[in-house]
Amino acid sequence: MPTPKISFEFFPPQTLDASFRLWETAQVLAPLKPNFVSVTYGAGGTTRKLTHDAVETIHKNYGLNVAAHLTCVNATRAETQEIIDAYAEAGVTEIVALRGDPPKGENKFTPHPEGFASSVELIEFLAADGRFKLHCGAYPEAHPEAADTLADVRWLKRKVEAGATSAITQFFFEAETFFRFRDACVKEGIEAKIIPGILPIQSWKGAKSFAQRCGTSIPAWVEDAFDHALRDDRESLLATALCTELCDNLIAGGVEDLHFYTLNRPQMTRDVCHALGVTPDVVLENVA
Repeated sequence: MPTPKISFEFFPPQTLDASFRLWETAQVLAPLKPNFVSVTYGAGGTTRKLTHDAVETIHKNYGLNVAAHLTCVNATRAETQEIIDAYAEAGVTEIVALRGDPPKGENKFTPHPEGFASSVELIEFLAADGRFKLHCGAYPEAHPEAADTLADVRWLKRKVEAGATSAITQFFFEAETFFRFRDACVKEGIEAKIIPGILPIQSWKGAKSFAQRCGTSIPAWVEDAFDHALRDDRESLLATALCTELCDNLIAGGVEDLHFYTLNRPQMTRDVCHALGVTPDVVLENVA
């Protein structure tokens, strides 16, 4: 089975302890030579400066290609121009362009009057700038605000036509979910690369909550398996096995790239990558 190309998502730290965890995560995963790592924005753009600082530090200190997240929330076009100028100055050449989640306490995205009304408008703006390779988001199951999956597919097509060259999906539990979505995209004439987003489950309680918020369906067999694993104190073992099996099934189905949502906890992602044949480059020095 071919070895996949990989990428990782990190989030910017907001405390000293979280900073240490991010740098440990980068140190553990950097030797796996990812295509890129992405750094998220907080809801409502709340971590804008923290995101920039994390992007710059990871790029300089770990030599990784960093794709910085950028959203439409609470930002004017002028502010967005300042942000991307700063990214370019920091050596960033890739951006993950997203609409973004509403600020806390708000249930609905409201465009800034001097900003972007949608991810499509943001992507068009970035594409016209011309300095960045653009990734966008994709939903293998219907986005909570979408009428159905076909509406998501057609919206993805608009993002690709606006200038995105690849899409990273929301996480899912079964490979067939991704394959159905990929087939629907092909049927709509989407030729951009679609990269499955993979969530190694660090906490089943947390994963369930995350799935409910973003519209990811939970198969009954997965719920049963974790219920049993929690009783037997083998949640981590099950999570690693299921994540590895999901990735294996995706690769067997022709997937060449995998994007891991690490939650700044590197061990399970590293273990899954090792199981898939992605191992650190070892340099032998002073060998007699």
